[in-house]
Amino acid sequence: MVKVGLTGGIGAGKSEVSRLLASYGAVIVDADKIAREVVEPGTPGLAAVVAEFGDGVLAPDGSLDRPKLGGIVFSDPEKLKALNAIVHPLVGARSAELEASAGPDAVVVHDVPLLTENGLAPLYDLVVVVDAAVGTQLDRLVRLRGMAEDEAKSRMAAQATREQRLAVADLVIDNDGPLEALERQVRAVWERLRSA
Repeated sequence: MVKVGLTGGIGAGKSEVSRLLASYGAVIVDADKIAREVVEPGTPGLAAVVAEFGDGVLAPDGSLDRPKLGGIVFSDPEKLKALNAIVHPLVGARSAELEASAGPDAVVVHDVPLLTENGLAPLYDLVVVVDAAVGTQLDRLVRLRGMAEDEAKSRMAAQATREQRLAVADLVIDNDGPLEALERQVRAVWERLRSA
């Protein structure tokens, strides 16, 4: 088994890289997806988030109002730290379960947005960073995701810098260009991972 950490700043295109790797046969362990699962209605994770932040972070249907919570935590580092203290251990436990169920010859790609911030690089055989210029990230968040520019900048500022991510990278995928260029790079990275 090859354990890969995949990361990149918000808007860098990590999700597209993850999708391509999955199409080639990688087993994807998606930390963001798991982070949503562990705070679904009825879970201990959601109960802990509500205990920390109050009922105001719930949507009318009882689910987590993620945009509302994001507005609270991404503007206050201490509140973000409190949320991470609840969610990260739950995500880690579920990720370990998924990895354990993969076959011995699998390439297991852990899609982890906060890999750099949480010092997780040593947990993986290789770290792949999806890199894009800050301007490219901002444009994608505003134009493609419909975020207000201030919100996009706030979320970007809450993450590691581009330099910090590149410092932990074993392999870098440059995603400032067109999709075709990204696909060629991801295919090359996949070949490297298969032979690792």
